[in-house]
Amino acid sequence: MIKDKRPTSKPAATRIAAPPSSPGPASKPGGAVPIRIQKVLADAGLGSRREIEGWIEAGRIEINGQVAKLGDRIAPGDRVRLDRRDLRLAPPSAEPLRVIAYNKPEGEVVTRHDPEGRPTIFRHLPPLEQGRWIAVGRLDINTSGLLLLTNNGDLANKLMHPSQEIEREYAVRILGEVPTESLKRLVHGVELDDGSARFEEIVESSPAQGANRWFHVLLREGRNREVRRLWEAVGLKVSRLIRVRFANVILGPRVFSHQWRDLTGEELDGLLALVGMKKPSPPRPQPGAKGPRKGARAGGAKPRVPRR
Repeated sequence: MIKDKRPTSKPAATRIAAPPSSPGPASKPGGAVPIRIQKVLADAGLGSRREIEGWIEAGRIEINGQVAKLGDRIAPGDRVRLDRRDLRLAPPSAEPLRVIAYNKPEGEVVTRHDPEGRPTIFRHLPPLEQGRWIAVGRLDINTSGLLLLTNNGDLANKLMHPSQEIEREYAVRILGEVPTESLKRLVHGVELDDGSARFEEIVESSPAQGANRWFHVLLREGRNREVRRLWEAVGLKVSRLIRVRFANVILGPRVFSHQWRDLTGEELDGLLALVGMKKPSPPRPQPGAKGPRKGARAGGAKPRVPRR
């Protein structure tokens, strides 16, 4: 195992102040306090805060007939439109908090609409009564393995924020010989186009198989193609990349490609504790509401029975 034993410290956070709020509803009858629009929409499961801020900057959101700006707030009774369509914003507690683990195969992209017509992960996910699935980060088209998705934008935002330094573990297949000196460089740090980066740990997970060697690597950030770029920086080529763990969540051997599972209560509690969130109270059942269909299985696929 190659491991950097130096004490780590969190980089100083860069704060970008939002522009002053444009005139909007200061208060509503009953004392309702206006809330920033990106938080309201994220809590409703429409996207992550970062994604929604992009919609605001692109002029896609309107509040009471006015194009929204960063810093704008809304309160109950305000009319909010996205791409000229009214949004029905139910309270966050109307939909139970849900997080699923999806086994992404190579060849799928983490986007809802791909201009090139490539298959996307969202066609394999279970439907939601309200809101939509928000991916916690991304895996590129050639990377497979564990991807978390949630219907809670605030949780997604916290899990993706660099300040959390959440562990991500990958299985990496490297083509060719891997010098020990290269492994030492990778844990001490190399320069990439977007700054210095390194692996927290590198463990060789199996003996050399022909021209390939397998390693498990540990990261605490999620920059674009970071694992591949780190290996390329020391002259080595990744021939296969699989994410096997995110924080305390491991995909597990029984979740096959294209399939998903709900997180266990223990896994969900661990994720929430990691980012300092409390588990929301379950919503009260609505009159006439139906429970889950009996016999429904995670992943929408019949489980395989192992041969004896």
